[in-house]
Amino acid sequence: QVQLVESGGGSVQSGGSLTLSCAVSIPRGRRYCLAWFRQAPGKEREGLASLTDYNQPKYAPSVKGRFTISENNAKTNIYLHLNGLQVEDTAMYYCAAKFEYCPAGVGEVDAYGFWGPGTQVTVSS
Repeated sequence: QVQLVESGGGSVQSGGSLTLSCAVSIPRGRRYCLAWFRQAPGKEREGLASLTDYNQPKYAPSVKGRFTISENNAKTNIYLHLNGLQVEDTAMYYCAAKFEYCPAGVGEVDAYGFWGPGTQVTVSS
Protein backbone atom coordinates (compact mmCIF):
# COMPACT_ATOMS: atom_id res chain seq x y z
CA GLN A 1 0.00 0.00 0.00
CA VAL A 2 1.31 3.44 -0.91
CA GLN A 3 0.93 6.31 1.54
CA LEU A 4 2.06 9.88 1.04
CA VAL A 5 1.77 12.71 3.57
CA GLU A 6 3.01 16.23 2.87
CA SER A 7 4.14 18.79 5.44
CA GLY A 8 6.08 22.02 5.63
CA GLY A 9 3.69 24.41 3.95
CA GLY A 10 2.96 27.82 5.37
CA SER A 11 2.93 31.53 4.74
CA VAL A 12 6.02 33.36 3.50
CA GLN A 13 6.82 36.74 2.03
CA SER A 14 7.82 37.22 -1.57
CA GLY A 15 11.44 36.26 -2.10
CA GLY A 16 11.40 33.80 0.77
CA SER A 17 12.04 30.07 0.90
CA LEU A 18 10.31 26.95 2.17
CA THR A 19 11.10 23.26 2.23
CA LEU A 20 8.22 20.87 1.77
CA SER A 21 8.49 17.28 2.93
CA CYS A 22 6.55 14.20 1.88
CA ALA A 23 6.65 11.08 4.03
CA VAL A 24 6.66 8.15 1.62
CA SER A 25 5.54 4.59 2.33
CA ILE A 26 5.85 2.48 -0.80
CA PRO A 27 6.43 -1.24 -1.31
CA ARG A 28 10.02 -1.92 -2.23
CA GLY A 29 11.14 -4.32 -4.91
CA ARG A 30 9.39 -2.45 -7.72
CA ARG A 31 10.54 0.53 -9.71
CA TYR A 32 8.75 3.74 -8.80
CA CYS A 33 8.63 7.44 -9.50
CA LEU A 34 7.88 10.27 -7.07
CA ALA A 35 6.83 13.77 -8.01
CA TRP A 36 5.63 17.15 -6.78
CA PHE A 37 2.63 18.98 -8.22
CA ARG A 38 0.73 22.11 -7.26
CA GLN A 39 -2.73 23.48 -7.88
CA ALA A 40 -3.82 27.08 -7.46
CA PRO A 41 -7.49 28.00 -7.13
CA GLY A 42 -9.22 27.91 -10.49
CA LYS A 43 -6.20 26.43 -12.25
CA GLU A 44 -5.21 22.98 -13.42
CA ARG A 45 -2.82 20.83 -11.43
CA GLU A 46 0.74 21.60 -12.53
CA GLY A 47 3.72 19.26 -12.45
CA LEU A 48 6.85 20.71 -10.85
CA ALA A 49 9.46 18.00 -10.51
CA SER A 50 9.88 14.24 -10.55
CA LEU A 51 12.48 11.88 -9.12
CA THR A 52 13.24 8.33 -10.15
CA ASP A 53 14.05 5.64 -7.59
CA TYR A 54 17.67 5.93 -8.72
CA ASN A 55 17.65 9.62 -7.81
CA GLN A 56 17.43 11.24 -11.24
CA PRO A 57 15.48 14.51 -11.09
CA LYS A 58 13.49 16.27 -13.78
CA TYR A 59 11.97 19.75 -13.59
CA ALA A 60 9.29 21.80 -15.25
CA PRO A 61 10.85 24.75 -17.10
CA SER A 62 8.84 27.19 -14.98
CA VAL A 63 10.60 26.15 -11.76
CA LYS A 64 14.00 24.90 -12.88
CA GLY A 65 16.68 26.78 -10.98
CA ARG A 66 14.28 27.87 -8.22
CA PHE A 67 12.91 24.56 -6.91
CA THR A 68 14.93 21.45 -6.06
CA ILE A 69 13.63 17.92 -5.47
CA SER A 70 15.57 15.55 -3.26
CA GLU A 71 15.23 12.36 -1.23
CA ASN A 72 16.75 11.28 2.06
CA ASN A 73 19.15 8.35 2.17
CA ALA A 74 16.62 6.08 3.82
CA LYS A 75 14.18 6.82 0.98
CA THR A 76 11.43 7.55 3.49
CA ASN A 77 10.97 11.20 2.54
CA ILE A 78 11.17 13.39 -0.50
CA TYR A 79 11.56 17.13 -0.33
CA LEU A 80 10.85 20.13 -2.47
CA HIS A 81 13.06 23.10 -1.71
CA LEU A 82 11.33 26.31 -2.83
CA ASN A 83 13.50 29.38 -3.32
CA GLY A 84 12.70 32.86 -4.57
CA LEU A 85 9.00 32.40 -3.92
CA GLN A 86 6.59 34.74 -5.67
CA VAL A 87 2.91 35.47 -5.13
CA GLU A 88 2.07 33.32 -8.14
CA ASP A 89 3.61 30.31 -6.36
CA THR A 90 0.66 30.34 -3.94
CA ALA A 91 -1.04 26.96 -4.27
CA MET A 92 -1.74 23.62 -2.66
CA TYR A 93 1.33 21.44 -3.14
CA TYR A 94 1.01 17.66 -3.55
CA CYS A 95 3.40 14.75 -3.76
CA ALA A 96 2.50 11.84 -5.99
CA ALA A 97 3.77 8.37 -6.77
CA LYS A 98 3.52 5.78 -9.49
CA PHE A 99 5.08 2.43 -10.09
CA GLU A 100 7.54 1.82 -12.89
CA TYR A 101 9.22 4.67 -14.72
CA CYS A 102 8.76 8.41 -14.50
CA PRO A 103 6.79 9.81 -17.44
CA ALA A 104 8.71 11.71 -20.08
CA GLY A 105 6.88 14.88 -19.15
CA VAL A 106 6.81 16.27 -15.60
CA GLY A 107 3.20 17.42 -15.90
CA GLU A 108 1.47 14.12 -16.68
CA VAL A 109 -1.05 14.23 -13.84
CA ASP A 110 -3.01 11.19 -15.01
CA ALA A 111 0.08 8.97 -14.89
CA TYR A 112 0.20 9.07 -11.09
CA GLY A 113 -2.10 6.82 -9.12
CA PHE A 114 -1.18 7.81 -5.58
CA TRP A 115 -1.49 11.26 -4.04
CA GLY A 116 -1.01 12.90 -0.68
CA PRO A 117 -3.61 15.26 0.82
CA GLY A 118 -1.48 18.33 0.07
CA THR A 119 0.08 21.19 1.99
CA GLN A 120 -0.77 24.85 1.43
CA VAL A 121 1.86 27.42 0.46
CA THR A 122 0.85 31.07 0.59
CA VAL A 123 3.19 33.81 -0.61
CA SER A 124 2.42 37.44 0.18
CA SER A 125 3.89 40.54 -1.41
